[in-house]
Amino acid sequence: MKPSATITSSTATLDVVKAPNFVKVTAITIVSFSVITLLYLFPSSPFPSSISFSPSFSITSPQQIKNNASLVSPRPKKTRPPPPPTVGERTGIVDENGAMAEDFVIGEFDPSAMDEFRNLTGGREESTKEDGKLTRVKNERFRVCEESTRDYIPCLDNVEEIKRLNLSGSLVIYERHCPEEGKGLDCLVPMPKGYKRSIPWPRSRDEVWFSNVPQTRLVEDKGGQNWIALKKDKFVFPGGGTQFIHGADQYLNQISEMVPEIAFGQHTRIALDIGCGMASFGAFLLQRNVTTLSIAPKDVHENQIQFALERGVPAMAAVFSTRRLLYPSQAFDLIHCSRCRIDWTRDDGILLLEVNRMLRAGGYFVWAAQPVYKHEENLQEQWKEMQDLTRRICWELVKKEGYIAIWRKPLNNSCYLSRDSGAQPPLCDSNDDPDSVWYVSLRPCITRLPENGYGANVTTWPVRLHYPPDRLQSISMDATFSRKELFKAESKYWNEIIESYVRAFHWKHMNFRNVMDMRAGFGGFAAALHDLDVDCWVMNVVPVSEFNTLPVIYDRGLIGVMHDWCETFDTYPRTYDLLHAAGLFSAEQKRHKCKVSSIILEMDRMLRPGGTVYIRDSISVMSELQEIATATRWVCTLRDTGEGPHASWKILTCDKRMP
Repeated sequence: MKPSATITSSTATLDVVKAPNFVKVTAITIVSFSVITLLYLFPSSPFPSSISFSPSFSITSPQQIKNNASLVSPRPKKTRPPPPPTVGERTGIVDENGAMAEDFVIGEFDPSAMDEFRNLTGGREESTKEDGKLTRVKNERFRVCEESTRDYIPCLDNVEEIKRLNLSGSLVIYERHCPEEGKGLDCLVPMPKGYKRSIPWPRSRDEVWFSNVPQTRLVEDKGGQNWIALKKDKFVFPGGGTQFIHGADQYLNQISEMVPEIAFGQHTRIALDIGCGMASFGAFLLQRNVTTLSIAPKDVHENQIQFALERGVPAMAAVFSTRRLLYPSQAFDLIHCSRCRIDWTRDDGILLLEVNRMLRAGGYFVWAAQPVYKHEENLQEQWKEMQDLTRRICWELVKKEGYIAIWRKPLNNSCYLSRDSGAQPPLCDSNDDPDSVWYVSLRPCITRLPENGYGANVTTWPVRLHYPPDRLQSISMDATFSRKELFKAESKYWNEIIESYVRAFHWKHMNFRNVMDMRAGFGGFAAALHDLDVDCWVMNVVPVSEFNTLPVIYDRGLIGVMHDWCETFDTYPRTYDLLHAAGLFSAEQKRHKCKVSSIILEMDRMLRPGGTVYIRDSISVMSELQEIATATRWVCTLRDTGEGPHASWKILTCDKRMP
């Protein structure tokens, strides 16, 4: 019986082991032990530490775990040290020691931002005071002026003031006579009917749309002299002039052969063409790396400057009368007058003395006129007077050939000082500032040359564009740092910014030709455009409230002018493709002299339809600028500078859309 019972018991035990429930319990137990073992080996596990085991393999019950959880502090987590702070690139021009630095960056623009222009519409707001409180008064958009103002230059077309002064018959009528305060431009100057986007350079040198400058008087008066002709819907420019009827290129070749030292594009970089006609002299010098500023008064041939600018040639209205022209001393390497209808010897030669002030030491004066070659008695008398005057101001007649005479200005004062006592004209007083030009009367004296040779020793082009000129040291300015460091830092600053503009805003494809920098500094903006091969010329404007940096601008081989932006500029409407203003409005706001709206209206007058405005300024003025730009019907957008959204400056970009 016992063996049988033993067998039965073993069979029962085997059945229990094989039972499904037993197998499940065993599997769960093995898995539980495995998990507990892992928790023991890796104590940093996030599970509660109350789950434990001992050598006797006792397991804390779930209820115990729950009860003990509040009594046992969780094991502290091991934390990694914080990463080191990210150090960004420096964006200033002053290093950590307070010294001027050149190794700085400007930042970049997002090219996709060009697609974010939004059409701002609505009224404009002006600030007024009521009961001592500043309030905002919303006004409607600026109205469009009468059709008769389409070529209006406010400070040159002030008929009311000219009549009051009884200036009929005097050249003074062509000088600046700005409207009184409150009578200035308060509307948008209209464009001619049929106005088209200007023909791009270099085609514009030879042809422009008739509808953009619908004036035929010059065709009637000068067509026979090869100046201009009308063909269908365009004016064409054969390249001739009164004294060079066979073309400007042939004329320039003759000058180069007469005096090879003139060396267009190397020694001669900046020229002034007086009484420019259609500006063909300057237009054809551009291909020889010479920038020529063409000037003429708004007289009976009043649209010659307008034609020059429509062609894409540097030009502005100006007249030799009773005031200094708005350019510094020793500005031009060569000054040219071809039948410019100026009597240089009148009033003891005061007008030629103004030419002498602006002509660089060692520079050339080219005169092509009838007294040079004709033998009539009165013309020969004029030639003798010219010879006498030029001898007394120490000019050397270098060459006389055909109808051209070329003089050279001395390099220093030695000739002036060796003249007889009481020689006329006298030397100017040593305290006379030859670079002071804003509403300054002509001086009947010879401008002294700097004893240190400043202005005479500029390097050749293109090296002079980036070489700090000697006259940098003579500028009256509050400069704690080296002027040369300031000069180099400004150049680097604008090179990096303009590189971003060109890349992000596709400036090379926007056909900018006539460009104005409204607050030019040392001319770094213009220099950067040249370096980046943007095919344009730049009028560098130095505001009267700023340090006079014009001598430096000209020594670099650039052109510029002095101006007060509370008055209108001496140019025709619709003459610039791009207006650039960096820090202008915040600077003018501190002067408390004129309204921001007056400056914006003047910008609109100068800007071509299809043109662009770039304003880089303090955030404190941006709100007002946006409101006024809206009232001017510009399409604008506000974006960050490369320094990011929290920088103190913003960029306002606006388009003056074609209707």
